[in-house]
Amino acid sequence: MKIAIATVQVPFIKGGAELLASTLCQELIKRGHEADIVTIPFKWYPPETILDCMLMSRMIDLKEVNGQKVDRIIALKFPVYYIDHENKVLWMLHQHRQAYDLWNTKYGDLHNMNYGKEVRDIIIKCDNKFIKQARKVFTISDTVTDRLYKYNHIISESLYPPPKDAEQFRPGNYGDYIFCPGRIEEIKRQHLLISALKYCKSPLRIVLTGSSNPITLAKIESIIKEDRISDKVEITGYVSDKDKISYYSNCLGVYNGPFQEDYGYVTLEAFLSGKPVLTHPDSGGPLEFVNQNNGFIIDPKPKELARVMDMLYYNKNLAKRLGENGLNLMKEKNINWNYVVETLLK
Repeated sequence: MKIAIATVQVPFIKGGAELLASTLCQELIKRGHEADIVTIPFKWYPPETILDCMLMSRMIDLKEVNGQKVDRIIALKFPVYYIDHENKVLWMLHQHRQAYDLWNTKYGDLHNMNYGKEVRDIIIKCDNKFIKQARKVFTISDTVTDRLYKYNHIISESLYPPPKDAEQFRPGNYGDYIFCPGRIEEIKRQHLLISALKYCKSPLRIVLTGSSNPITLAKIESIIKEDRISDKVEITGYVSDKDKISYYSNCLGVYNGPFQEDYGYVTLEAFLSGKPVLTHPDSGGPLEFVNQNNGFIIDPKPKELARVMDMLYYNKNLAKRLGENGLNLMKEKNINWNYVVETLLK
């Protein structure tokens, strides 16, 4: 089959969405399909620009390319899932969250912009109309599935994407640091983890990897300076896949405490590495995997995080037992690309 993977990207920013698209493309090609990624740029401000992106998505013609029919469209993100194609399926990472669950929250911005309400109304109206035109609607998690039904009354099916190079992750030592990978953003709440250090009685360290929002990074650096904990925090920036796997393998535990995450590879990668996960009751996607047998669901308060971090430091057998339970859960879930590709193409 000739398959186009349709997605959007904020230029110069890459994350889990881009990783999913590229990995899906590779997995389709491995199975003998002709696949490519079709990407349009996305800008969310001013709000009118969102409407331009929506119109751009409707104008794209992917029915045929160079005289050859495109057999299947797999659309991943807003608003490119508005593309018109008779054989289109959605594998929805998320909708435009600023118009839905982040509306009127401290993590949203559309509600503060001129014409934000009007643009939100148009987004919801178009989602209600065009999402239903897909042959099938999948999402990457129960969290996204539940949102889609809550706000749009659209039924979808959850289809978990496997982490890239899942077979490369492995349990190692249980070291003296909590690992927190991923882009440093306000909504990821790394600042809670950093603020917990001043309450820790153990000499535990924290390692943050990934690109960063300059404003959020400045906030974290300010906390580090004020709490005088520079010797306990390592901020690496981007690291290679090999180094990331090594950090996972040898940490004591993994922090994944975002606000209402769609899915997040971090939880799965932590469990594949045999490590317990620390998350929060309002973290969304991680709660589909984390429970009392493989990690901790903690109130988003630095003192609570510090208490659990000290517990793990002084009882590494507990960390090992929880991590092993997480690894066993991944084996039971059997999240694999063979099932994903078969489901998307049937």
